[in-house]
Amino acid sequence: MTESGFQQLKEVILLKLHDGLDPRLIYHSLGHTKDVLQQAERIAKSENISDARVLLLIKIASLFHDAGFLYTYQGHEEKSCEIMLQSLDSKLFEKNELTMIQGMIMATKIPQSPSTLPEKIICDADLDYLGRDDFEVISNCLKQEFLTYNIIGSEHEWDQLQVRFIENHLYFTDTSIKERYPGKLIHLEKLKQKLVDQSP
Repeated sequence: MTESGFQQLKEVILLKLHDGLDPRLIYHSLGHTKDVLQQAERIAKSENISDARVLLLIKIASLFHDAGFLYTYQGHEEKSCEIMLQSLDSKLFEKNELTMIQGMIMATKIPQSPSTLPEKIICDADLDYLGRDDFEVISNCLKQEFLTYNIIGSEHEWDQLQVRFIENHLYFTDTSIKERYPGKLIHLEKLKQKLVDQSP
């Protein structure tokens, strides 16, 4: 697949997400997929991934990693792999390349479990916001989504969940450890203080 071929694929998939995603998915949205794609490219370059083919596979995995939300909330990663395999022309890819893309998509499943550098890159791109200045805005979107889908029942439950999640979360690439880990710690301390302030 050429770069222009990827751009055509990107247009098709982003349009599918734009038209097909439940509007209540305010975190797992079109914007999130675009952000992950952008961050994955940034991290890959910083991690000295210079092989154009590997970069292409990382971009494809990023594009499809949440496509399963078109059909399901639980187990969306497996569905994302299905959609990816149906969407790509298998003649343009080696079998091991398709397996590699599937591996990257599945590595984003929480708790994340990447084993290769491309898998680590997409995992860090997926949760890049945890160490960014727009953390509060994005985490509020996830909170609203979780409330809408009855994954949590209250704001306090959300705060507790956030603290546990961030405490257990790891960045895997040197780039994200350097650029996002310090910010993540600051957000974690603020959340912990919020819980202390809320306690009777």
